[in-house]
Amino acid sequence: MRKTVSLLLLVATILFGSCAPKDGDAKVVMETTAGTMEFILYGETPKHRDNFIKLAGEQYFDSLLFHRVIKDFMIQGGDPDSKYAPAGARLGEGGPDYRLDAEFNPQLLHKRGALAAAREGDAVNPMKRSSASQFYVVWGKIYTPQEIESMSRRMKEVGLGELSPEQKELYSTVGGTPFLDGQYTVFGEITKGLEVVDKIQNVATDANDRPLEDVRILSVKVIE
Repeated sequence: MRKTVSLLLLVATILFGSCAPKDGDAKVVMETTAGTMEFILYGETPKHRDNFIKLAGEQYFDSLLFHRVIKDFMIQGGDPDSKYAPAGARLGEGGPDYRLDAEFNPQLLHKRGALAAAREGDAVNPMKRSSASQFYVVWGKIYTPQEIESMSRRMKEVGLGELSPEQKELYSTVGGTPFLDGQYTVFGEITKGLEVVDKIQNVATDANDRPLEDVRILSVKVIE
């Protein structure tokens, strides 16, 4: 089983490593206590790109935790309240006093390794505006063709629309979280260090999905 996972990681790393930056994209490197990750921030989502660059330049993310980790789903960080949080403290409500307008793009999907913005729920945030600082990196799962078809039908039934052929191909090969598409803004993707995401998403967590041993962001720097 572990050999299969390692092979999938190798394939995904090759795929993500081949993503050449386009005009308007930016590259950032994130050092963590679990390893180093590099990301492209999309030029197609300029508000989220520029805000992330601004916060990185202010060293806003330095020393923050990945405070919410759910295996086979995602890893989330960016809450300033996590910097000095004692063990067991519940986190996830902190951030700057502004939100970002959603920048949905049907071509930017929740594939494995996608970088996306967290947000408050629809009941208090019907426009789906993003948190200014909290983000997550997708892990998700690789779906069988049968699971993909079943999910596509369920999504249509609840008004989320059917999965496109491109989505079906992506989520049955690379993997991810298709039910989040069009609900949260994807504004980047990992290009190096997918194995770090795998390592973090496998850590032991408490009842609130906080890692029992802190996983900390050391720095985020723009490199291009």
